[in-house]
Amino acid sequence: MNEKEKLLSEGNIVQTILKLSLPLIVSQLINVLYNIVDRIYIGNIAEIGKEALAGVGITFPIIAIISAFAQLFGMGGAPLAAIKLGEKNVRDARNIMTNSFLMLLITGIILTIIVITYSVDLLYLFGAKQEIILYAKDYLVIYALGSVVVLLNLGLTPYLTFQGFTNITMISNLIGALLNIILDALFIFQFGLGVKGAAIATIISQTVSCIFIISFLSSKKSTLKLSLSRFKPDFRVILSIIALGVSPFIMSATESLVQITFNLQIKKYGGENYVIYLNIITIALSLMQFITLPINGFASGSSPLISYNYGSGAFERVNATVKILLKVSVTHSLLCYLIILCIPQYLTQIFNSNPELLSLSPKLLRIFFIGMSIFGLQIACQSAFVALRQTLISITLASLRKIILLVPLTLILPIYIGIDGVFISESVADTIAVITTICVFLIYFPKIINKRKKVLTLGKNLTSVKK
Repeated sequence: MNEKEKLLSEGNIVQTILKLSLPLIVSQLINVLYNIVDRIYIGNIAEIGKEALAGVGITFPIIAIISAFAQLFGMGGAPLAAIKLGEKNVRDARNIMTNSFLMLLITGIILTIIVITYSVDLLYLFGAKQEIILYAKDYLVIYALGSVVVLLNLGLTPYLTFQGFTNITMISNLIGALLNIILDALFIFQFGLGVKGAAIATIISQTVSCIFIISFLSSKKSTLKLSLSRFKPDFRVILSIIALGVSPFIMSATESLVQITFNLQIKKYGGENYVIYLNIITIALSLMQFITLPINGFASGSSPLISYNYGSGAFERVNATVKILLKVSVTHSLLCYLIILCIPQYLTQIFNSNPELLSLSPKLLRIFFIGMSIFGLQIACQSAFVALRQTLISITLASLRKIILLVPLTLILPIYIGIDGVFISESVADTIAVITTICVFLIYFPKIINKRKKVLTLGKNLTSVKK
C-alpha cells in the first residue's frame, strides 16, 4: 500500500478531506479568476466594453458544450479508476485513464472542426444580434482552435485528484491563471487586440497547464502512469467511462441549454436594453461560477475518499466523508448568497460601470441567486452519487433542475411577467431541485451502502468456501 492509498484508507477523515480538498478549493478559486478575468478585462475595454462583454457572454453555451466532453471522459473515468485502485487493480485503473486520454484527444479535434466551420451560424442560433456578433466570433474561433488542450486539461485533472495529487492540480491551475492574467493585460490593452487578445491569452494559458499535467501523469511520481506504448483502445472500457460520465456530461451540457434559453429569451423580451440584460446574465453566470466551483473543488477532494472506501468496504469512512461534504457545501453557498444580497452593485461594477447596467442589475441579481443559497446541497449529493457509481440516479438529478424545471420556467414565466421572468426562473428551479435531491439522497444512499455490504459479504463467503 503506497502513501496515497494509506491516506485514503487509514488517515484521519477530517484531516484527509482538508488535505485533499484545500488545494482543490484554491484551484477552483483560481479557476474562477481564470474565467472571470477575461470578462472583467473585456467589460472594461474603452468604448466597446458593454458590447464586447455581451459578445463573449453569447459564446458561453458553446464553451460549456466543449467543457462537457471533458466531464464525460474525465469524471466518467476517474471514479472508475479510483475504485479499481481501492480493489488493488492498478493495471485496469491505468487502462481506464489511457482510454480517457484517447477519447479526449479525438473529441477535441472533432469539436475544433465543427465549431470553426459553423461559428457564425451557431452564435446567431444561440441568441446573438448584429451589434455583438463580431466580438463573439473573434473570441469563439480562437477559443475553438484550442479545444484539444482545453479538453485534455480539464479531462485529465480528475485523474490527479482521484489519486490524491490535489497539490499538483492546484499548481497547474495557478500556473495557468497567473499566466492568463498577465497575458490578458498584454494582449488586450498593450497590443490592442481586444476580444481576440483575451481568447489568445486563455488558450496559451490552457496549453501550458495541459503540458504540466501530462508531464506529471507520464512521470514515475504518478500512481497511474500515462503511456501510449503498446496501448490498444478498449471499447468496453470506453463504454463504461461514458456510462458513468453521462451524468456530469449532462450537468455541463444542459448548462449550455440553459444559457441558450436565457440568451434567446433576452433577445425576445430585452427590447432596447438587450445588450444590458445580456451583460447582467453574463455577470450572473460568472458569479455563479464563484459559488459553485469551490464547492466542486471540495466535492472533488472528497470523492476519492468516497470511491476508494466504497470499493474497499470501509463504509464508516464513506458516511463521515459525505456528512462533512454536505455541511461545508451548504455553508459556502449560503455565505456567497449573503454577499450578493448585500453588495450586488459593487459586484456589477467590477465588470462594467455603465449607468443603466448599475441601475438594473441589483434587483435582478438578488432574485436570480435566491435558490443558490442552498444549492451547495445539490452539488454535494450529485457528486456523492457519481463517486458511488450510481449512474441512473445521477442522470435523473442532473436533468431535473435544468431540463425539467429551469428551461420550461425560463420559457413560460416571461410570457406573464416579462424579462424579470428569466431571472426568477433560476431561483424557482434551484429551490425545487435542491429539495427533491435531498429527499432522493436520504432514501437511496442507505440502500446503496447496504447493497454494497451484501456484495462484499457474499464475496468473502465464496472465498472462504473455496479455501
